[in-house]
Amino acid sequence: MSRVFVLNTGSSSIKYQVIETTTGESLARGSLERIGEAGSAVADHADGVRGILADLGDTTQIAAVGHRVVHGGSRFTTATPIDDSVERAIDELSPLAPLHNPANLLGIRAARAALPEVPHVAVFDTAFHATLPPEAYTYAIDRDLAREHDVRRYGFHGTSHKYVSERAAAFLGRPLGSLRTIVLHLGNGASMTAVQGGRSIDTSMGLTPLQGLVMGTRSGDLDPAVLPYLNRVAGLGIAELDDLLNRRSGLLGMTGTGDMRDVQRAASDGDEAALTALAVWRHRIRHYLGAYIVALGGLDAIVFTAGVGENNALLRRRTLAGLEFLGIRIDDDRNELDSRDERRISAAGSPVEVLVIPTNEELEIARQSAAAVGMR
Repeated sequence: MSRVFVLNTGSSSIKYQVIETTTGESLARGSLERIGEAGSAVADHADGVRGILADLGDTTQIAAVGHRVVHGGSRFTTATPIDDSVERAIDELSPLAPLHNPANLLGIRAARAALPEVPHVAVFDTAFHATLPPEAYTYAIDRDLAREHDVRRYGFHGTSHKYVSERAAAFLGRPLGSLRTIVLHLGNGASMTAVQGGRSIDTSMGLTPLQGLVMGTRSGDLDPAVLPYLNRVAGLGIAELDDLLNRRSGLLGMTGTGDMRDVQRAASDGDEAALTALAVWRHRIRHYLGAYIVALGGLDAIVFTAGVGENNALLRRRTLAGLEFLGIRIDDDRNELDSRDERRISAAGSPVEVLVIPTNEELEIARQSAAAVGMR
């Protein structure tokens, strides 16, 4: 058997796939929303998992269950078979990801109860970034306080960055170990990673997914002194500041909408706030791009992925416009091609390859889970 049941659970949702790992084929997929909410037919996550398994029918072919877990802290640097002690550790890491780890645990507990004889594996968003060097993950604060409370850069979207960087090497027909790649995972949540020889050496997200690029509702980088300043002059408390930066900032904060498509439509109509927001979004990406080229000591490939990265030709072109002096040249016809396939969008002869690689985090979770339990 080589089928893995992949679960990605949120506080009121479950997304799932059944994947045949030998071929990469998705045999079944679906999602449940509004779990436990008023009027929902699904009472809780346990009820949801049981319903999914009933719809799947014969579950005897499932060889493992792979769970997406957002934060593994410093404890989990690879896909890890789940037992009671791992469950407890994921729970203990919840202060680092209070919106995600508790929800991930709900799915783990529900699935372990429903499929007790099948091995379960946690695949962590942070694990790919365990290779960050100290100079990239260390924050310049009191070291004893940082050690006591695990304050450092962890990075996220690691499952996507790993999958995409490996697919880029395969697409180019080049050894992964020889490539210097920058992956741009651009969606409602967004991050960039410098990948050297298949290893993450720097990434834009930090202790939490808030740091780094401008996102749909998240601010990304800002002066930390903004927080005590707003506390003093606006009277905002910790909870209000957390809500501001995570849920009311980014594109939403600057324009009133967190949807990039709406922002672009407003910008095309001449809306000044939308035009400024797009400029800020682009500026932040280019800021990291320059830093990562230096960190890598050069560049072989740039890879766009995730919702905006895969589907928005205009923003890809504008993001890289004027960078010909770095060897980055886009072919407009290739870039405009409407395709779901892995593809090259750089111009012929461009020293730096520019690719679009659709991400497939579920397949990556399935394959890592299979490897963690010794499946062929």
